[in-house]
Amino acid sequence: MDIKVRDSNGAQLADGDTVTLIKDLKLKGSSTVLKRGTVIKNIHLTDNEDEIEGRTDKVKGLVLRTEFLKKA
Repeated sequence: MDIKVRDSNGAQLADGDTVTLIKDLKLKGSSTVLKRGTVIKNIHLTDNEDEIEGRTDKVKGLVLRTEFLKKA
């Protein structure tokens, strides 16, 4: 089964891509807020087509919804 993962604009995402946040996101269980425009490099796709895994300088092991991302 081949899962097609797409960002908020419909561009297809692949492992290793770089994405940018299009909205400020408050992280659950933390007081940290990821600001709009934050770059997430070297993403990894998950089994769920609506989610990706990534990391920033501040937070490691993020799971983000693709509706809040655009391909850089």
